[in-house]
Amino acid sequence: MSTLVDIRALLVHRDRRPVLKIDHLAIEKGRVLTLVGPNGAGKTTLLLVLARLLKPEHGEIFFDNKPWNSIPELDYRRHIGLVMQDSLLLNCSVFENVAIGLRYRHFPKDEVTRRTDKWLERLGISRLRQRSASQLSGGEARRVALARALALQPDLLLLDEPFSALDRSSRQNLQDDLKTILAGAKITTVFSTHSETDVQRLSDRRIELDMGKLAVYD
Repeated sequence: MSTLVDIRALLVHRDRRPVLKIDHLAIEKGRVLTLVGPNGAGKTTLLLVLARLLKPEHGEIFFDNKPWNSIPELDYRRHIGLVMQDSLLLNCSVFENVAIGLRYRHFPKDEVTRRTDKWLERLGISRLRQRSASQLSGGEARRVALARALALQPDLLLLDEPFSALDRSSRQNLQDDLKTILAGAKITTVFSTHSETDVQRLSDRRIELDMGKLAVYD
């Protein structure tokens, strides 16, 4: 299986202290990789580096066999879908929240509508199309944020604790839906979690971080 992201000798500092140090990590195309570890282990930091929102002090990163620094930042981010723990929805309708990334990328109006409606349906939230984001439950908001990221058809999907703060039923339903979506679309995915259940239900590979270093790499 070919590699989408290849990380070598990565070093990241925050507040002048090392928070992430990875000698080598390969992320293969089409796989779902899970980051586990205690708070402060470096899981979110790694996701932010992969999203190119946090700059490492040292190291090489290759994206689809190209040196990371040879790819313009905006071009790189067009390959990435990122969903943080806080869904970060705008104060507008569900439809507009999902469509906004496509509008920023100047997709034709009919394509914006087609993709937005497709992912609203895939994530079971079509009925919420015109509802204000401020009126959503936590589980509904998480599904809208996922639809917004998936509508961009990213090559790399980054999810920070995608099932946190959800009740048991909402968590299981979202796990089932996301597993089906990722398996069908073959989207390379990296997500962080504290739950071994999340790992067992969704993950192809498991990485454990401890004090910013790889402790386990299955």
